[in-house]
Amino acid sequence: MIIQQKVFIEFQTRTIHDIIRENNVKDLELIVGRGASVNDVDIQNDDKFTPLHWAAHAGSLECMHWLLWQSANMDAPTPKGWTPAHIAAIRGHDACVQALINNNVNINTRDRRNQTCLHMACSHGNSFVVHTLLRGGADLNYQDVNGWTPVFTAAYHGRLGCLQMLVKWGAKLSDVDNEGNTPAHLAAMEGHLPCLKFIISITRDIPALLGARNDQGDTPKSLAEQFFKESCCKYLDALEWEQDHPEQAENLAFPAHVAAYNGDLEHVKLLIEQGVVNINERDEHGATLAHKAAGQGHLEILQWLIENGATIDLTSESGETPKDVARRYGQLACLKILGGGAEKGDGTQHGHANDSKRSSEHKRLTPKEEERRRAKTKLDDLIKQIDIAKKNFRQLGGHLDEDEQREALEKETHKKFHDYDRQLEYVRVEREKLQAELDECRKEIIHLTNILRSYEDRTVYVQQRPPSRTRSHKTKKTSSVVNKPRRVEKQTGVVFVRRNSLNS
Repeated sequence: MIIQQKVFIEFQTRTIHDIIRENNVKDLELIVGRGASVNDVDIQNDDKFTPLHWAAHAGSLECMHWLLWQSANMDAPTPKGWTPAHIAAIRGHDACVQALINNNVNINTRDRRNQTCLHMACSHGNSFVVHTLLRGGADLNYQDVNGWTPVFTAAYHGRLGCLQMLVKWGAKLSDVDNEGNTPAHLAAMEGHLPCLKFIISITRDIPALLGARNDQGDTPKSLAEQFFKESCCKYLDALEWEQDHPEQAENLAFPAHVAAYNGDLEHVKLLIEQGVVNINERDEHGATLAHKAAGQGHLEILQWLIENGATIDLTSESGETPKDVARRYGQLACLKILGGGAEKGDGTQHGHANDSKRSSEHKRLTPKEEERRRAKTKLDDLIKQIDIAKKNFRQLGGHLDEDEQREALEKETHKKFHDYDRQLEYVRVEREKLQAELDECRKEIIHLTNILRSYEDRTVYVQQRPPSRTRSHKTKKTSSVVNKPRRVEKQTGVVFVRRNSLNS
C-alpha cells in the first residue's frame, strides 16, 4: 500500500514534459487523459518548450507521433523563435524531422534571426537532416539577418558534407551576404580548408573568385592572412602562382596540350598526324586539346581539331566541356564554333488555360453539386489522414498488409527472373554445344570436299595424258611378270611334296 502511494505521488509530481523526455507513451496518454494539455509550456525551462519541443529535443519519436495525432501545435515558437522542427534539426533527429514533414509542418518557418531549419541543420553539420529537409521542400535561398543562405552557414562552420549536399541541390556559391562576403570568404576566414578547396574546385571563374572583395576590400586570401589561417594561405598562394604562370603549370608530359595552349598549330598537327598522341588525349586533369584551345581562344587549332574528328563533348574532371571553358574565359568566337549561344527560354503561355480553369471553377454550383464537392473534400481529408497514419506506423517499424503483399510480389517476381535466367543459361549452353557440332560438321564437309576435288583432278589428269611406248613396254613386262607362277613356299614357308597321278 505504501509503495502504491509513493508511485501515485511520484506520478502526480511528474509533468507532461518529464514523461516525454522519458519517451513513455502510456504515461503520456494517462496524464493527458487527466487534464494535461498537449500544448502546455514548460515554465521551468528558459526556452519555454512545449511537449512537442521536448519530443523533438529528446528524439522521442513515438511520443511525437502521439502528440501530432492529438493535434499538437507544430508551429509553436519559443522566445528565440524556434519551432519543434528547428529543435529536431539542431539535435540531428532525422526521424523526428521526417515525422513533422509527414504531418505537413512548415519547414521554412524562421526564428528571431530569420534562420530556417535548414540553417540550423547546416550550422550543426547534420547532413542527413539537410537531405531530409531538401526532399521535404526546404528553400535554399532564404537569408537570415546577416544575408546568409544555408550555404553560407555551412561554409562558415566548415560543414563539408552539408555544403556538398546544398551544391548538389542547386545552391549558389556566387551570392554575397550583407557585407559582400562570398562563401569562399567565410571558409578562408575560419580556416576551413576542405570547404575552401571544394568551393574552388567547382568554380568556373577561379581568378574572379580569388579576386573577389567584400565591402571592406578583403579577398579570401587577405582574410585568411588576417586570422592566421596558414593552411588556407599556403593553398591560395599556390593557386595564385598557377594562375600567374600557366605556361609553367602545364605538365610537359603532354606536349600536344602545351602546343594547343600556346597556339602552335603546326606542332599539334605534327604530333597527331605522326600518331604520337591521340586527337582526344586527356591530361592529368581530364582536359583534351579542345579544352586548351577553347580556353585560350585559338580558333585555328579548334577548327582543325573539329574538322579532323575531335570529340567536343568530352568533360574534364571538373565536369566542363570545351564549350564551358570557352564560356568561362569569355572566348565568344570559340563558343560560336562549338555551338554555344544565347539560350532561348520558353515563354509562359499558360495564362489563357489558367483563366479558363478559374472561370469554370467560379461557375454557380447547384445544391447537389455543392454537397458532392463537400463530400469529396471530406474524403480527401480522410485519405490524407490515413496516409499520414500509415507513414507514422511504418516509421515506427510496423508492416502493413499492403507492404507484405508488395514484398511477396517482389519475391515472386525475383524468383521468376531467377528461373528465366537459369532457362536462358541452359539455352545458351545448348546453343554453344550445337554451334560446336555445327563447326565440326562444317570442317568435315570441307575435308571431304577437298578429297573429292583432288580425286576428280587426278582422274581428269589421267584421262587427258597421252599413252607412251615406254609406258606400254613397262606395262607388258609388268603383266608378264605378274602372270608367272610365284613360289609360295618362299613367302609362306610351307613345304610342298610332288606326287604321281597314279599314286594319287
